[in-house]
Amino acid sequence: MIRIKQIYKQALRNYCFVDLFCGVGGFHLALSAFGAKCVFASDIDIEARKVYFNNFNIEPEGDIKKIHTEDIPAHDILCGGFPCQAFSISGTQAGFNDEKTGRLFFEIIRIAQHHQPRIVLLENVANFEAHNSGKTMERILSELNKIGYTAFKKVLCASDYGIPQYRRRLYIVAFRDDLNINEFEFPEKKILRRKLVNLLEPQNLATDASEINREYHIRDDYQRIEDECKKPYVRIGEIGLGRQGERIYSTKGCAVTLSASSGGLGGRTGIYLVDNKIRKLTPRECARLMGFPNKYKVAKTSNMAYQQFGNSVVVDVLQHIIIKIISSIQGGQL
Repeated sequence: MIRIKQIYKQALRNYCFVDLFCGVGGFHLALSAFGAKCVFASDIDIEARKVYFNNFNIEPEGDIKKIHTEDIPAHDILCGGFPCQAFSISGTQAGFNDEKTGRLFFEIIRIAQHHQPRIVLLENVANFEAHNSGKTMERILSELNKIGYTAFKKVLCASDYGIPQYRRRLYIVAFRDDLNINEFEFPEKKILRRKLVNLLEPQNLATDASEINREYHIRDDYQRIEDECKKPYVRIGEIGLGRQGERIYSTKGCAVTLSASSGGLGGRTGIYLVDNKIRKLTPRECARLMGFPNKYKVAKTSNMAYQQFGNSVVVDVLQHIIIKIISSIQGGQL
């Protein structure tokens, strides 16, 4: 999480928010840091709901499709990282035709239309913007416009906002029309001052790291590659043919994108050379790569934690966006 200037720390103290598709609380961490209060949360995943409760003492409701609009409290901000499987490159690509996840965006429309929050803040995979030749994105913006919102969107990468993870995601900020906000600038890129190595746990604490006992190859000139590579992540070796989940990366670059479901030996976290051994990341390291504080209580098993953080939102990116939202409304006075 970023260091928030004093002038912003209570900027949202009079605002309440609902946390849809809440997962393990990335939006909650981001908004509460500015003083906003969560009045409702929902997620279909029972294990994610348990983790959310353990950290925020709020018990999320279940399937949003089964919750009546009138039973959701009034709120100023609606936020949500609605499910991406129907739009992700690694997912079904079925879009709104996917009955399981593709139409969940319209649950957001249902709730926003009834409660008319001042702000709608959403996140999804970067591919969403180009899905179906851009028609899906056009539909999203059109639906928000129909219910009285002016929406702005942009793909941002976590490595441009202080977090050493190459994670590109689409962010949508929508203001209720009566706020008269016709322009919105997303946060400018920041200099990345941390590498993955700065977020690793000490060797004696990384007891739940998944060490990989397989023959592997590290390139002879990997140190030169570390110094000269222009990509955010630095590939220095491989297992076998180096297929997905078999690529080895340096900790002196960024982490590759954490994933909820990727396969292979390095599935969900990637494989890294650490202390002359190759291993996956620990759940705590994944939490840090999503901007979650060290005091955050992760899931009881590594597999659950990997899935939950792979599905989560990067807190730091959201906080930079929220600062811009605050600055867009009456000179920073909400």
